[in-house]
Amino acid sequence: MSEQLELPELPFPLRRYGPDGSWSREGEALTGSAGPRQDRFVPPSGEALDSASDAPRLLGAPDGDFQLIARVTAGLAAAGDAGVLYLHVGEREWAKLCLELSPDLPTVCTVVTRGHSDDANSFVVDGDSVWLRISRTGRTFAFHASTDGERWTFVRIFTLGTPERAAAALVGFMAQSPLGEGCAVTFDRIEFRPNWPKGLRDGT
Repeated sequence: MSEQLELPELPFPLRRYGPDGSWSREGEALTGSAGPRQDRFVPPSGEALDSASDAPRLLGAPDGDFQLIARVTAGLAAAGDAGVLYLHVGEREWAKLCLELSPDLPTVCTVVTRGHSDDANSFVVDGDSVWLRISRTGRTFAFHASTDGERWTFVRIFTLGTPERAAAALVGFMAQSPLGEGCAVTFDRIEFRPNWPKGLRDGT
């Protein structure tokens, strides 16, 4: 595919980052895949990030407040395999909201990287699909997940980067397979809302 991909649901173009993810649009679904041992994670133990450590991403830059929503389906075969909504503010400032096999059950997981990455599990998912949502207002971001696309479970709220970098954040889609032989992902029911959620913890 070309360097940029435009989705009718999004008011901004997407650009490829990292290794080839074979990104394509088929009907209303965006598909891609990670290759063996592809991931973005900076161990909190202090180990340096391997310069070759990366994963396929498809990202763009929305203006102002927003919510990016997608139903994520992932071929979860090995621990760490995941379909991800990804947020990028700087080289060592980024975050992931994942449907991940962690370690042997599909789980909503989050990672926020500020120099080094943290890692937290939220809740186990019944099946290989879940709705994920990233929201921004100012330099504040929120993660939510949903099993039906209607009622949302609050997962995390945080700040990332300076106000200027947060305003220019890239957001979009990623696939990872840190321990496995690859992971295919599908994103559908993609939706963009130009506002911050009315409530973070009330299911809306």
